[in-house]
Amino acid sequence: METTLRTINAVISALFFICYTYQFLYIPLVLAKKPKPLTAPDRPHRYAVLIAARNEENVISGLLDSLRAQTYDMSLVTVFVAADNCTDRTAAIARAHGAVVYERFNQLNVGKGYALDFLLQNIGADYPEGFDGYFVFDADNLLAPDYIERMNEMFSNGHQIVTSYRNSKNFGGNWISAGYALWFLRESRYLNGARNRLGSSAAVGGTGFLFSQRVLDESHGWRFYLLTEDIEFSVYHILRGEKIAICEDAVLYDEQPTGFRQSWRQRLRWARGYLQVFGKYGKDLLRGIAHGSFSCFDMTMNIMPAAILSFIGVFANGIAAVYGLVAGQDISVIGESLLSMLLNTYLTLLIIGGSATISEWKRIYAPNWKKVVYTFTFPLFMFTYIPISFAALFARRVTWKPIVHTRSASLADIRAAAETLTGRTA
Repeated sequence: METTLRTINAVISALFFICYTYQFLYIPLVLAKKPKPLTAPDRPHRYAVLIAARNEENVISGLLDSLRAQTYDMSLVTVFVAADNCTDRTAAIARAHGAVVYERFNQLNVGKGYALDFLLQNIGADYPEGFDGYFVFDADNLLAPDYIERMNEMFSNGHQIVTSYRNSKNFGGNWISAGYALWFLRESRYLNGARNRLGSSAAVGGTGFLFSQRVLDESHGWRFYLLTEDIEFSVYHILRGEKIAICEDAVLYDEQPTGFRQSWRQRLRWARGYLQVFGKYGKDLLRGIAHGSFSCFDMTMNIMPAAILSFIGVFANGIAAVYGLVAGQDISVIGESLLSMLLNTYLTLLIIGGSATISEWKRIYAPNWKKVVYTFTFPLFMFTYIPISFAALFARRVTWKPIVHTRSASLADIRAAAETLTGRTA
């Protein structure tokens, strides 16, 4: 049993090395190499803003106010809201802020993908001339004042799909919200940022992205309805040769869950959605890898999370421990093996979280002691993906459910926090 266990752990370690070591190389790449400079002059474009909102009366006004405060010429921007199965004042608040609102009542097809499809179909009927590009935001988002201006610069340089830098309103809420925030900061800085520098494709992250009318036309409208519609959108277009860019200067803030039950439900949906995407596009991704596509390899590693490998390792060691106890064997070796694996994983995740904390220190709006403490709790947050990944494999029914947002912060609040904590303006 001991020999078998050592072999299993060695194989898992090797798979981790093969699959994810390249992401550690992203860190020095980003630190050493600046993004490619934009060459074409920016020019004005007509944009539509798409917001799918379900019972978001507590936060949607903040997003709409931050849109109104943009440095971009907002006469060129039309804001659309899909009030999706709302039972509160979301629609009324959005209309009062000047948005065009379409109310949707459909309890059968539930989810953000269906709401975006509904919204785009109505826009297509009422605005047949279309728009140059379409922004997608969640109702809890806040935008830096120059957000659209910066995204427009990337769009003017020919990028058909552009994502942005994702920051957090509530890093300092607790270890859960901080875990989310660090992951998204790392994704913006060291995953998408590195992909841009390599000339590979980034991935959109659910909110804070822009796509062109051409992209919409070529996909024959919005056709992404899986539990992780953002990943499906990314994979679909990557497989068709589209390179998604990131605008690191366009900063978006959103609210992260602080309750474990809500976080579990959301991440279970994500984990199940990853499996759905791989089930639908896995063959094409593997075919792309066989043809030398790094973007396909990179995306495959993202939708087949490391938590599954971690679960296999923990499960194998647990089975070995139970067998050893039943057989009356000395299980100290098994215990040492399991602890060693967990410790190595913890240290690896600490490096990942720590690199994001250090490089993005001035962009994290929380007391310094929380930045330090939550860096050390980040691996624990990631460990919780292990049971979530297991549950996703066997869960019979995982459905989209709205996240309850309560933090109605404004950009002024975020600026004040930045000035207090870092001595600079956000």
